[in-house]
Amino acid sequence: MNLASGSAVPRDIEPRSESRQAAAATDVGCVRARNEDSHGMVEALGLYVVCDGMGGAAGGEIASQMAVEALLAYMRGRFAAIDPDLRAELESRHERAQLLEEAILHANRVVYCRSLLEPELQGMGSTLVCAWFSGRDVLIANVGDSRAYLLRRGSIQQLTEDHSLLAEEVRSGAMTKAQAESSPLRSIITRALGTRERVEPDFFRIEAEPGDRFLLTSDGLLRHVDDATILDTASQGPPHEACTRLVSLALQGGGRDNITCILVQTP
Repeated sequence: MNLASGSAVPRDIEPRSESRQAAAATDVGCVRARNEDSHGMVEALGLYVVCDGMGGAAGGEIASQMAVEALLAYMRGRFAAIDPDLRAELESRHERAQLLEEAILHANRVVYCRSLLEPELQGMGSTLVCAWFSGRDVLIANVGDSRAYLLRRGSIQQLTEDHSLLAEEVRSGAMTKAQAESSPLRSIITRALGTRERVEPDFFRIEAEPGDRFLLTSDGLLRHVDDATILDTASQGPPHEACTRLVSLALQGGGRDNITCILVQTP
């Protein structure tokens, strides 16, 4: 199991909040030969991302790594180029969503172009879920079936909507949630980053409260750990311990897929 609690950032980007706590954990699982999940964070920007790759050979692993690296590099570059006096103004306006969308579209182009250049990587792609914190404002974006959850005052709320065949069936009423969870078609997603020239991410905005916890996770956790158990486990102890316990529970349940999660607690 690999643990991470941060990543390097340019020195001219000042930390937003020293009291925000974040940690991550990932594991290849018990079945897969490769870990096709990737994750990253730039704590000074309040930016956190999880990606779950797909594709033959090493395609999924490459796609998710490229997606994370491209997204974070784009955001670092944009902020390094912005006058420090203008950063607060930028982040308090609609431009935050526009900037994050630009970063996701950039990551999509990077992965897509690589797949065109190398025949063995054709068709590779990745899900993406990310959270960008600015004060109490939290901007969530997703593509695919990796999810963001809010844990607040003893309750859990799924913030994102899956872009998957089964999720569409559930939303239309053609299938129940219980039927979807046991269906062999659960891995079919309807949107992915890098599989096409353009991608359409969804965005969600929420105002954080003190003590809130935000969980970003690939579906490898969700295959084995239900919402009630996630709530109970992720609500207790420091974020790094909670992440470790979540991954351990998924492994105990069979670990049929790669497992990755990031947990962020707001001050």
